[in-house]
Amino acid sequence: MALNRPLVTLSIVAASALALAGCASSNDADAASGDDGSGETIEFTFQQNVAGEDEEPEYVEETVDVPKSPESVVFFDMASLDTWAALGGPAAIGAPLDSVPDYLADGVADDAFNAGTLFEADLVEIEAAQPELIIVAGRSAALYEDLKGIAPTVNLSSEGSFEETLERNTAFLGEVLGAEDEAQAAIDDIEAQIEDVRAKTADIGTGLSVMVAGDSISALKPSDGDYSGRNLRGGLVYDVFGVQPITDDIEEATHGEPVSFEFLEDYDPDYLFVTDRNAAVAEEGAQTAEVVLDNEIVHSTTAWENDQIVYLDPTAWYIVFGGLETAQIMIDDIANAIS
Repeated sequence: MALNRPLVTLSIVAASALALAGCASSNDADAASGDDGSGETIEFTFQQNVAGEDEEPEYVEETVDVPKSPESVVFFDMASLDTWAALGGPAAIGAPLDSVPDYLADGVADDAFNAGTLFEADLVEIEAAQPELIIVAGRSAALYEDLKGIAPTVNLSSEGSFEETLERNTAFLGEVLGAEDEAQAAIDDIEAQIEDVRAKTADIGTGLSVMVAGDSISALKPSDGDYSGRNLRGGLVYDVFGVQPITDDIEEATHGEPVSFEFLEDYDPDYLFVTDRNAAVAEEGAQTAEVVLDNEIVHSTTAWENDQIVYLDPTAWYIVFGGLETAQIMIDDIANAIS
């Protein structure tokens, strides 16, 4: 299956909830247990963090019976929506609509309801819709406990490297859809393209991945096997695409990541890979990364002089961060920059 770019505090009103509960049918119990009427389900196991917001993570194993070929799915994870749509799944009936990027808009039904935000679920709307399946991950993983009583809910957060998580989640969604062959073909295609890119990055010299937020920059480092949180996202340029970092210990060199423009001049990477958080989150009044980096110090670097400052797709690299179409965008970003 070849992929081409582009495919394109929980909210609840007590009175309404009570009214819905009073009207609920016996289908509620079937939905929460994973019984879609056909009786055919898939058992899926994942790790769920049960610690509080300011506590050290504590993971427990959760196993959910997921109905096969569900027609009504609510997505709180854009990467999962991406892969679901790429494998031919029916359009989502609900999602945090303000967070769906343009290139994934076709994966959401025209009459889809707004399920809340990536951090806050509209439980009343979701329960009224009675979806057969709900998917969370990453930013929305904390919603799991509140959503699992409405319908079978799975957490597809990263467990392992970017490639391992993409393969696991694609295989799972392919099985749910009965599209196992298509899922495997898609993964094989992505893996082959990544290997091609890695073969080319071996010859481009050194690189530095940075994030621009406000008018400041942070140097991102390889994950070094720690795939938790920002380490996974920050290390992608090196870990997935094989770019040689400018120093063996970026964290030590930067004293904890935030850097000055002089850092770029001193270490002088051949390539600078830029994630524009300002653009990704539409930070009001913030300048674009191109403007922030347009100064005399940056102009003196090899990357600027050789036109080797690479502006990565901010939505793909910072917001969605995963999924088949998004992985293709990321591959294209690197491949086109070094070709």
